[in-house]
This record gives sequence, C-alpha cells and structure tokens, in this order.
Amino acid sequence: MKRLTVILFTFLCAAAVSLYAGDKGQKKAEHGKRPPMTAEQKETMKKMTEKYDANKDGKLDKEERAKMSDEDKDAMKKLFPHAHKAKKKE
Repeated sequence: MKRLTVILFTFLCAAAVSLYAGDKGQKKAEHGKRPPMTAEQKETMKKMTEKYDANKDGKLDKEERAKMSDEDKDAMKKLFPHAHKAKKKE
C-alpha cells in the first residue's frame, strides 16, 4: 500500500511540475510582444511612411513624427491605441 501511495504521489508531483513549467514559459513568450497589425493598420502605416519619411529609411523617426499633421496623429492614435501611452510629466 505504501509503495502504491509513493508511486501515485511521484506521478502527481511530476505532472504538477510539468504543468507549472509549461504555463510559465507560455506567459513569458506572450509578454512584451505587439499584437499583429490589421490590414487597415498596415495600409495606414504605409501611407504615413510614404508621406512623412524624409530620409527614406522606411521608418518614421522622432523628427518625422513631430512634423505629422494633427489629423494624421489622431488617425494613428485611433489605429494604434496600445502604442500611445500617457507620458510622464516631470
């Protein structure tokens, strides 16, 4: 009887450890990743890059984003709400 109890307890511990390890790794992989862009977001980013990319590197740097019109900035904020977090004021 003791032997059966020890064997069952060992399998239970092994199962618990493997489940815990699987959950932990999965949460790490999801943390910090951006959600995939929709077709509308991709199209808007392409238009904004074509319109405001002065140095033609395929990216909008800080100076190029500062030159965007208010309408375009609002459109970007609506399409990318996760990217526009409130900035801390010092």
